[in-house]
This record gives sequence, structure tokens and C-alpha cells, in this order.
Amino acid sequence: MLEAIERIEAHGHSEIRGTHRSAFEFTREEHLTSRGDCIVAVGANKGISELSEKFKRLAARDSARITILIEVDQISEVAVGRGSGLLTFCSDSDIVARKSTFTCDRTVMVESNKAALDFNRDLIRSLRNPDTIARITIAARI
Repeated sequence: MLEAIERIEAHGHSEIRGTHRSAFEFTREEHLTSRGDCIVAVGANKGISELSEKFKRLAARDSARITILIEVDQISEVAVGRGSGLLTFCSDSDIVARKSTFTCDRTVMVESNKAALDFNRDLIRSLRNPDTIARITIAARI
């Protein structure tokens, strides 16, 4: 089995809602409005373009299994999906996981089993505190 693991840190924001039905996102941006209902953490220390070349090579395969673990305080959430040959990893600021097969320059995973709305509500409430740190682990395996 081939594997690449990325670790990212981000933090909460008072406007985090976590109500999007088909995606979730981490962003390097610090500003957030209530319209950003897929965003679950801000101030990330990496955008998708900064992920390792090994990770990108593995995740850019339709057969890749992608796992995203989010840890906040004592709460964790895991989303599982797959990679895609259509991933481009071009965004400097965002990392998005989608339930659909739609891809754009921000997409890291398609066919996710979870969107922001599916996350534990205690996790989302914790992420409404700007001082809350989210530790994110993204793994690609084939």
C-alpha cells in the first residue's frame, strides 16, 4: 500500500455554521461571513497547492482512498471519500471535500461520506470559538 499523510492546523471563527449539505472546507483566510456555511475552520497553515507532491500524485488517482480526520478538543470527526484524476490542487487558500464528483482547483476529495452538516454539532459549536485549534490529518492511500 502507498500512503501520503498531510497535517494541517487551523482555528475556529464566530461565524462557522457547518450547515452545507454537500461539502466541507478549510481555508487559509481569516475572514468569514455566515454565507460560508461549508467552512469548518479558518487560518489553515496550508492551502491545497501546498500539499506534498507525493500526496497529490496519490490523490489524483480515481482509486485513491482519502481520509480526513478533524480533531478539536476531545472531539474527532472522520470523513472518507476518494481521489480523482480530475484534481488539480491549484488553490493557494482552500481545501474542499465534496459528496459529489464535482472537482475544481480547491477539491481534495470526492464522494465524501460527510459534508459540514453531517459533522458532530459539538465539534461545530467548539469551532465557533476563534481560540479553538483544529488539527486536521488528510491521508491518501492506494
